[in-house]
Amino acid sequence: MRDRTNFYLMLALMMIGLETYCYFALKSLIQSQKLVKVFTVLYASQVIFLMYAFFVVWQSTNQGELLRSAKVNLFLGLLITSFVTKLVFSGLMIFQDSGRLLVGGINLVKAKMGFLTSDEIIPSRRSFLTTSASFIAGIPLVTMLYGITKGKYQYTVSRKKIAFDHLPSSFDGLKVVQISDIHAGSFDSIADVERGIDMINSLEPDIFVFTGDLVNSQKDEINPYISVFSKVKAKYGKYAVLGNHDYYGEPKGASPSEVQAYWDDFFAKYQAMGFDLLRNENRLIQAPDGQKIALLGVENWGAGPWFQKYGDLDLALRNVPDDTLTILLSHDPTHWDEKVLNHDRKIDLTLSGHTHGMQFGVDLPGFKWSPAKYRYERWAGLYTQDGRYLYVNKGFGFLAFPGRVGMWPEITLLELSSVDVS
Repeated sequence: MRDRTNFYLMLALMMIGLETYCYFALKSLIQSQKLVKVFTVLYASQVIFLMYAFFVVWQSTNQGELLRSAKVNLFLGLLITSFVTKLVFSGLMIFQDSGRLLVGGINLVKAKMGFLTSDEIIPSRRSFLTTSASFIAGIPLVTMLYGITKGKYQYTVSRKKIAFDHLPSSFDGLKVVQISDIHAGSFDSIADVERGIDMINSLEPDIFVFTGDLVNSQKDEINPYISVFSKVKAKYGKYAVLGNHDYYGEPKGASPSEVQAYWDDFFAKYQAMGFDLLRNENRLIQAPDGQKIALLGVENWGAGPWFQKYGDLDLALRNVPDDTLTILLSHDPTHWDEKVLNHDRKIDLTLSGHTHGMQFGVDLPGFKWSPAKYRYERWAGLYTQDGRYLYVNKGFGFLAFPGRVGMWPEITLLELSSVDVS
């Protein structure tokens, strides 16, 4: 609790510094003293509102509410939007002000030497540059406002067809529907989540898979949505794996029996939703004529020292016949690069999530970009290497920033087909 309070205090001080800098920078655009007074009142009003929003979010965080209110998410979104917008504006203004300070330093030397004829040591800000910075900062302002009001529940269906030469004929046209990163603790609307479930069911999945991060940290965050996700229907069943956030709520310093009770209750929630949770294990999916494919699921395995490495591919492959087409559920796509590609057994298709596409970017036909690409080599969409496929889902929910910009919440439809090699 103390660490969280210190974080909020540090953030508050940073915001005060930004607000002060932005106020004086914007005020330099106004020539009339009457308008300066009006501007000062308006600017002070938005600062007071943001302080109130900050208090509401801080109070809600300390209370640990299971069903986050739309008001809290809106206020949190406005705080982050304001912070990013002013950070962009300040960053652009610093370039101008650095130049002004440099010229001011030179002028100061000239004045000491008697070479400066003007009384102005530091040049005034140029209105054109300040206005340009304001317009550029308006881009994240507008897009993020859309993201926190509409974008966070703007579910989109991504459709991909993948062909395999050893897919059993009975599974030709198999529809695998994937979602990832629900992060139930961030949701604020049961109705909007239900709309996403309706979209999933409209695809008539043969297999439904969820690739981890059911909650932000606490297992009970999913409670208000258990009945919602239980409505998902799939011909051959619904399957899930754990993501890194699903481990964060494990009680620290508790007895072994208390830890076991925690996990028993958490796993029971998956059962209540009808999800078959795969923990380093597999299920053979059998068609009516007896043909089979293998669905594997591993616990979280992520590159880097701060992510769990509980995934065991060898355990998940146990008793799977060598000639069986395999689909792996693994939350973190770095597992594919570090373990799956190098494994002796060929894993035909891996389904992951985790990255969220950073919830910000551009995803257009033939072009996609997000800051996520600077952290993850495989961060969204379909990848292939050495005859193996990886699909990274951008996530169904959202985390931290209560919105999405460009990287809309994703429902993936993968249609598998056979390749005629005769």
